[in-house]
Amino acid sequence: MTDSVLFETTADHIAVVTFNRPQSRNALDLAAMRRFSAIVDELVARCDAADGETAIRAVILTGAGRDAFCSGGDLLDLRGRPTEDDAREFTGIMSGALGRLERLPVPVIAAVNGYALGGGSEIASACDLRIVDEAAQMGFIHIRMALIPGWGAGQRLLRITGYSRAMAILLEGRPMGADELLSYGLAHQVAERGQAFDAALAFAQKVVQHPPAAVSAMKRMLWAGLTQPYEDALATEHELFPPLWADEPHLAAVEAFLNRR
Repeated sequence: MTDSVLFETTADHIAVVTFNRPQSRNALDLAAMRRFSAIVDELVARCDAADGETAIRAVILTGAGRDAFCSGGDLLDLRGRPTEDDAREFTGIMSGALGRLERLPVPVIAAVNGYALGGGSEIASACDLRIVDEAAQMGFIHIRMALIPGWGAGQRLLRITGYSRAMAILLEGRPMGADELLSYGLAHQVAERGQAFDAALAFAQKVVQHPPAAVSAMKRMLWAGLTQPYEDALATEHELFPPLWADEPHLAAVEAFLNRR
């Protein structure tokens, strides 16, 4: 049986996670949710690995085929799980996995090819960056099913777009095209048709050329501003700077700059 979520790494330490149920627009049944959660656990372990040969330095999420990134939970499977306890189980799996994903010390990039609806939009919003296909549609359509986001997207959308915009997006519950996603800050780049993954890979390949400690510190600095009071976030930023200043990559960069002059 083909895995419902694929995991592989490139030679330059980029992890690629692919939602692999194209017959259902990459919707996630309970088994796929558990598989995704286990992959996130492996990413956490690999990002923390002391062995440079196995370490992960960037992550890309994408969907199999051209039609969908992920169309959310698979209602054919989930309609057989109608109780509050059922909801707590699968929302617990996915909200926990996305919480661990967004806290990885490396950049996480969503390559949104096609539809990212409902839970798919929640997954994309948990990534640091979203590169969308020009034909992509991303929609927080939960209200159409008499629901709110259950995997954390309400809070993430609020932080990405601001209160009023998030409220409008959630209450309208409609898919949004690439240009609209870009204007709302839900995408940072629009790629040509069929090129979202290639664009994400090119971005990740640039990222991994930078010193890992500097990349990780950059993410920690911004995450502090997102999650901590202002003064605490400033303190975090000040704490992160001195070790980088004294580290070999910075010293080498200074020498290289002076030698060029």
